[in-house]
Amino acid sequence: MEKVFIYDTTLRDGSQAEGVNFSIEDKVRIAEKLDDFGIDYIEGGWPYANPKDNLFFQKIKRIRFRHAKPVAFGSTRKPGVKVSEDKQVESLIRAETPVITIFGKSWDLHVKEALRTSLGENLSMVYETVEFLKRYADEVIFDAEHFFDGYISNPDYAMAVLEAAVKGGADWIVLCDTNGGRLPHEVREITEKVRARFPDARIGIHAHNDSETAVANSIMAVIAGARQVHGTINGIGERTGNANLCSIIPNLQIKLGFEVVPEENLRRLTEIAHFVAELSNMPLPRNMPYVGESAFAHKGGVHASAVMKRTETYEHIDPEMVGNRRKITVSDLAGRSNLLYKLREFGIEVDERSPELLKLVEKIKELEKEGYHFEAAEASLELLCKRHFGLVKDYFDFEAYRILIAKRSMDETPISEATVRLSVEGVREHTAALGNGPVNALDRALRKALEEFYPNLKEMQLIDYKVRIINESAGTSAKVRVLIESTDGKRKWGTVGVSENVIEASWIALTDAIVYKLMKDEEDSLLSS
Repeated sequence: MEKVFIYDTTLRDGSQAEGVNFSIEDKVRIAEKLDDFGIDYIEGGWPYANPKDNLFFQKIKRIRFRHAKPVAFGSTRKPGVKVSEDKQVESLIRAETPVITIFGKSWDLHVKEALRTSLGENLSMVYETVEFLKRYADEVIFDAEHFFDGYISNPDYAMAVLEAAVKGGADWIVLCDTNGGRLPHEVREITEKVRARFPDARIGIHAHNDSETAVANSIMAVIAGARQVHGTINGIGERTGNANLCSIIPNLQIKLGFEVVPEENLRRLTEIAHFVAELSNMPLPRNMPYVGESAFAHKGGVHASAVMKRTETYEHIDPEMVGNRRKITVSDLAGRSNLLYKLREFGIEVDERSPELLKLVEKIKELEKEGYHFEAAEASLELLCKRHFGLVKDYFDFEAYRILIAKRSMDETPISEATVRLSVEGVREHTAALGNGPVNALDRALRKALEEFYPNLKEMQLIDYKVRIINESAGTSAKVRVLIESTDGKRKWGTVGVSENVIEASWIALTDAIVYKLMKDEEDSLLSS
């Protein structure tokens, strides 16, 4: 198996995504995770441009990476400045990383219009900076910025820039599709020409996703001879993002047979994707290939039935290869096969000819017609199924709730008060609570009533609350669907409620969330005893 080296730029290019702001601790944690996963190069940032990156490079000096090489990123020297006197170049040396990456202009348009210098001076900047940094680093990587656009504009000059880097001693020359506008066939053809021109050079690819071809472009470059691939976890990055390593790595390793990361580590790909999504505050799209929650989800009854017989009928790989899992969803499109799979997942064995199974299928389809959405609320689905077979006990008996909303002036924030009456094993509770809204007040009152009996509810918190209008044409009398996501630190779960009344829909989802927590804790206790 031939090796392809993965160069991760999540901490530099990825951090340039709108809405992403990694703390120093975030960057250290991600770097350690990437090293443990088997990434070859971890680009930490630009020490000259960002004081935070300077501090990051100081911190990682104390970390012993087991596999990855940390990389400092910067530019060629400025026009008309001696390389030994360029403060930006000096900052790269002070970072004391074993690898330094510099970018230089390879598009004549940029040299003339952005740098405002001559084509000859730009070649000197590339050669001198690479040659100078080679004295201080084990490896120097040269990123030929806008290389593909530059090649199409002026192929002789773009090649001359690469030649300057090679003569300076660059260990890798990386071809960058900086604007993300090139298509896969162009990337392959141009990479092949570079490979023919520099047969002894090691070539890399750095693709952006503005045309949604960054992954395809990266793979085409590898097919054409590139052996270093740049990208970010989940494809985060400026504008529309960078090449997504979560797709590139399995495509190269599973589909093309290259050695990319240790085989046993590939199973942690989904974990890495979710880890970075959390720290970057960029939710992982459900439909992201390989690692998304829906990447191996089957909704149609025909699909589910076929997958249960032979998984390859509708799956291109075994999801466990990348640490994901098969998901059979239950909806109005689903049949008995979907539901049987889910019931087994919930620990319920039912004969496929059972009339109770057919009744449950019809009940779910009827609820979906009313507006329920179980794909995003599997906890409510599990409760529905277990209640259908009498497997959920009554943790409390509901009597009544009431919501009061008071606003005394136009400038005053409304105050919400909720009152809840219920009983637990014959003991009646009547509680009230204030909240910053009616649902928050209801949640507080309900917990206040139950926590004396079930202290484990203190671990639980609501982390997401969504309201969707189901039948928009009905105006203010429309039905609403409320989706709630909860966590107790050990697990996350989603619940759903539907009603013409948003408070009632919220109550249904809230009570399901609480009952699910109590049920799962009880099941865990029985398993451990």
